[in-house]
Amino acid sequence: MRRKAPRGTMQLLLLACSFALAGYAGVRLLADDWLGVALWFVGAALLHDLVLVPLYAAADRGLVRVFGAAGHRDRTMYVRVPAALSALLLLVWFPLIGGQTDRRYRMATGLSADGFLARWLLITAVLFAGSALLFLLRLRSRLRRATKERPPVAH
Repeated sequence: MRRKAPRGTMQLLLLACSFALAGYAGVRLLADDWLGVALWFVGAALLHDLVLVPLYAAADRGLVRVFGAAGHRDRTMYVRVPAALSALLLLVWFPLIGGQTDRRYRMATGLSADGFLARWLLITAVLFAGSALLFLLRLRSRLRRATKERPPVAH
């Protein structure tokens, strides 16, 4: 009978492999322009920590206040999740969504960069629509459960 490796050993092995891969990517990335890459990382960290974190923390605080005032603070996730996914897509694809790299993108891939804004807006709409549908389905289920648990009306 074959003996399985302990769970901790597999996690340690996976962690070591991920560090090796990250190290390899770092060496390859820093090989040509290490100063530019280092400045980009520092700038991105500063932009994130000093500008973006306060912005989305304030937006989230406002969202919680609105839902909390209505007595439905648990419903914030139906806005948070699609907004976070949409923001992540915007962050990753911003140069193409903003139309800033059309010529470079066309030269590198041979494809047009047109339509990224429309696709991102469509994906964002689908994310929010899916979240709204999930909310309505759960609300309907809750209402059905509440009516089944209600005692019968005596006449």
